[in-house]
Amino acid sequence: RVDRRQRQMCIRDRSKTARIQISEIEQSLDLFKLDVGRYPNEAEGLRALAERPATAQGWNGPYLKKGLPADPWGAAYLYKVPGRHGGPDVFTLGADGKPGGDGENADVYN
Repeated sequence: RVDRRQRQMCIRDRSKTARIQISEIEQSLDLFKLDVGRYPNEAEGLRALAERPATAQGWNGPYLKKGLPADPWGAAYLYKVPGRHGGPDVFTLGADGKPGGDGENADVYN
């Protein structure tokens, strides 16, 4: 039986893992931009960090050594460009896969 404290630690660990993975993806996006002159568009998505898009002149990847990770809940990370603050957004919708939420259901953004 998992007590409440252990459960909350697990939730924090997953959210922390998501933040670390998102930071690594963000760094890879910046390297992509240095080589190609732009961020991947939404059609290319985060796959452009692992597989060369046909329209990416100067691509020098793959930019993620271990490939594109799934989020800690097993879902694909989401990507939106331009994002909320002008640059690209990389995010996960948490355990429930729905926008918003608290605890393990909270969204994690870059």
